[in-house]
Amino acid sequence: MRPPSMTRSHFTYYPTAAGSGNAKKMNMFSAINNAMDLALQEDSTALLFGEDVGFGGVFRCSVNLRDKYGKDRVFNSPLCEQGIAGFAIGVANAGATAIAEIQFADYIFPSFDQIVNEAAKYRYRSGGLFDCGSLTFRVPCGAVGHGALYHSQSPEAYFAHTPGLRVVVPRGPIKAKGLLLACIRDPNPCIVFEPKTLYRAAVEEVPTEYYTSELGQADILRNGKDVTLIGWGTQVHVLLEVAELAKERHNIDCEVIDLVSVLPWDTNTICNSARKTGRVVIAHEAPFTQGFGSEIAAYIQDKCFLNLEAPVRRVTGWDTPFPHVFEPFYLPDKLRCLVAVKDIVNY
Repeated sequence: MRPPSMTRSHFTYYPTAAGSGNAKKMNMFSAINNAMDLALQEDSTALLFGEDVGFGGVFRCSVNLRDKYGKDRVFNSPLCEQGIAGFAIGVANAGATAIAEIQFADYIFPSFDQIVNEAAKYRYRSGGLFDCGSLTFRVPCGAVGHGALYHSQSPEAYFAHTPGLRVVVPRGPIKAKGLLLACIRDPNPCIVFEPKTLYRAAVEEVPTEYYTSELGQADILRNGKDVTLIGWGTQVHVLLEVAELAKERHNIDCEVIDLVSVLPWDTNTICNSARKTGRVVIAHEAPFTQGFGSEIAAYIQDKCFLNLEAPVRRVTGWDTPFPHVFEPFYLPDKLRCLVAVKDIVNY
């Protein structure tokens, strides 16, 4: 029996059950705070910084950490994303651990050159003499109900095109803590896109000890035989509800996969499921054209073509700037996804 879900705006939250051991009830921003607390405690070189981070951050993810570890290790940065990224690269290159916050994903673009041309390529361009491992960017992303065009974007596909980076998106508190700690330990520069609508909406029993989640590994959250549903972040919860509706209303048995890691992504889990069901629906908040669903769809068509019963379907945001009052019509909600499931079965 799954834990009780919680309805919020366009999705219903489905918590992940905690494993064995000590656990504490946390929402997602508390789990992230706990992860950074453990990282700062374990690694005396670790630095945490970003706009308003010293004050706790606009989403309270770093609250109380400056008081605990001092203003030399947890501090505010200037309002300059390019400077935040450049400083983080220097910190990591000098051998320390950098945990940098970009306040909103929409504001990451001034730092784009630093991340994709410097951090991602440092090891390669130096022939392995230098690197930017121990560099993690935390980036709140996605729809929140009122963010409009400058506080709602999901830019993961831009960075998925960059060899040398790792890009992950958690679906809730347990995963957020494990992925963040894994990224902080990883020898490659990492970006953790955190769906900000989940900061308070997502509540789970989170293990209190230090643990990591495997990078590059997708999670099968619901087994099924008729259709594979693939999403990440908030969209995973939309798809879990779609799977329930498809079964109840149409007797369609859906398999739901949380991609978790966008770069590298888990081709084996995705293709094994596609070969089993023969039908795949991919959903994400980012726009349709060149969204990361395009890469997944192309790969499935290439590797699983003879097993498919229908073309891969994508349900996404539209190819427009993210709207304000029209946000409910922009998002790939359960009704749009359910229509895609019905259409692909009846193809």
